[in-house]
Formats: sequence, C-alpha cells, structure tokens
Amino acid sequence: MEGLVLRVRLVSGDSMDVTYDDHSAASEDEVIDHVVSTLSEETGLLRCRHGDRLLVLYARGVAAVEVAPRGAVL
Repeated sequence: MEGLVLRVRLVSGDSMDVTYDDHSAASEDEVIDHVVSTLSEETGLLRCRHGDRLLVLYARGVAAVEVAPRGAVL
C-alpha cells in the first residue's frame, strides 16, 4: 500500500504532516489500526517521512493523530 499522510499534533502544541508506509498492510484501515495501536503503547514509535527526511515519532510526544486529507503539503 502507498504511504498514508498523517497530521500529528504534538504535546507541545505544534503539528506536522508525515507519511507513514506499511507495505504489508492490505488497506488504509489496517494502517490506521497499526498506527493507533503502536502510539497507544508507552514505548511505541513509528518510522515516518517528512518530505525526504526520515523521522522517528515517539508515542510519548504525540497528543493526537488524524488522517490528513489528500493534498497535504509535506
């Protein structure tokens, strides 16, 4: 599956759009479930992309996540 764009709000109040790729997932719903379950763990982390940069997103720094509408600027 192609990368999913997530809008992430951090506990600091800042937000950013990141792309999360999960090539083993068959659908967007599976990817969303994986993201939510990973970030609900105390030690959860996701490897994402912000533009052409690799970004590691730690669960303890995330306040909210939403699936961004198409056309988000990365």
